[in-house]
Amino acid sequence: MADQQDELRALLKDSGEPTWERAIAKAREMVDRLDNITLNIAVTGETGAGKSSFVNAIRGLQDTDEGAAPTGVTETTMEPTMYPHPTMPNVNLWDLPGVGSPTFKAETYMKDVKYQNYDFFIIVSASRFKYNDMMLAKEVEKNNKKFYFVHTKTDFDVAQEEKKGVTEEATLQKIRNQCAENLRTLGPSPVFLITSENPKRFDFLELVENLERDLPDHKRDALVMSLPVYSKEFLDRKYLIFQGVVWPAILISYGTVV
Repeated sequence: MADQQDELRALLKDSGEPTWERAIAKAREMVDRLDNITLNIAVTGETGAGKSSFVNAIRGLQDTDEGAAPTGVTETTMEPTMYPHPTMPNVNLWDLPGVGSPTFKAETYMKDVKYQNYDFFIIVSASRFKYNDMMLAKEVEKNNKKFYFVHTKTDFDVAQEEKKGVTEEATLQKIRNQCAENLRTLGPSPVFLITSENPKRFDFLELVENLERDLPDHKRDALVMSLPVYSKEFLDRKYLIFQGVVWPAILISYGTVV
């Protein structure tokens, strides 16, 4: 019994509240808020850019895993398709059809995919960002939504250039310069170079950090908890959030004892 009282006192201290009643009320509010957070991430771009593979990578899945988004050399996404996170069903990745396809023209794309349903957009390209990508970015911005440019299949680019004797660093800089030149009409627009085959390489972590920074606090936690662990630093961030979630759950379970 003494051990239980010690644990309860520690939980009350963690809550930052002066009384059990206020601590339990705060715990219930926090748990309810976390349970009701919904984060909708839209992944779009031109056909064949690797959107579906990116959706799988950010969910911690391989393309061949059960529940993975279908991938292929031709367009496999014919309508906006939701893929819930395997362990956090309130975090949804939306694999959108390729912009500029006969069914989804750039001029009406935002309306056709119901842009208002998403928290932010990730615009994916495997080569140069083209006119449709820039038009889409402008439309996203016009509708007060955030967007991020992602250059995929960077590992392939590096491997091809290494055959010519070009270093990885030189290839990455070349891609960054090309993207900056290509997107100059949009102003400063950072581009994240990634490979869905190995999210630990290149700019994947930097992309995640930017998503975290730009999201409201409650949705930021949902994002961090939904992503695979890519580094010790990222594991530490998950652990801190986990600690913040655990005390309310335990305190609620003790609510009838206090």
